[in-house]
Amino acid sequence: MRSNEEIVREAYRLAEGDVLDGDAFRALFAEDGTFNDMPNALTFRGDQIPLALQGFAGVFPDVHRELLDVHALGDVVAVELRIQGTHLGAFPTPIGEILPTRNRIDVPTADLWYLRAGKVERFNCYNSANVLLAQIGAAPDFKSAIEAAAGPRPSGTRLL
Repeated sequence: MRSNEEIVREAYRLAEGDVLDGDAFRALFAEDGTFNDMPNALTFRGDQIPLALQGFAGVFPDVHRELLDVHALGDVVAVELRIQGTHLGAFPTPIGEILPTRNRIDVPTADLWYLRAGKVERFNCYNSANVLLAQIGAAPDFKSAIEAAAGPRPSGTRLL
């Protein structure tokens, strides 16, 4: 039987842009296992798991995960990594797509993998979504947020 660290390293290999095998990646998960994109509050289950990989690779087809540190602690594997790639596909947002910029991304990330009996029960990905967005030219619009907050106020109210 493979160690938990070997299973996690295989998951990263299968998610590389030049390999991208979503079905084999999914096979590493328990039947009810989840892939949780923590910054975006998204959870993928079952057949959604390979679709999540394909969706990301559709935007960054040369996606690579540079593993910096891997620590296996019983049934938990903690990984510090950088997600790298080139923005070559449309990036979906709630109000439309960000067209490809050809910008490179290098996103600091920490992943926690929870395994039992050789299967992934839960994969929590903590990627720096704000860094990714800034790197593709979609930095937060602070000006609009400030203007909206400073907009008209009912009489008798004041800022603290």
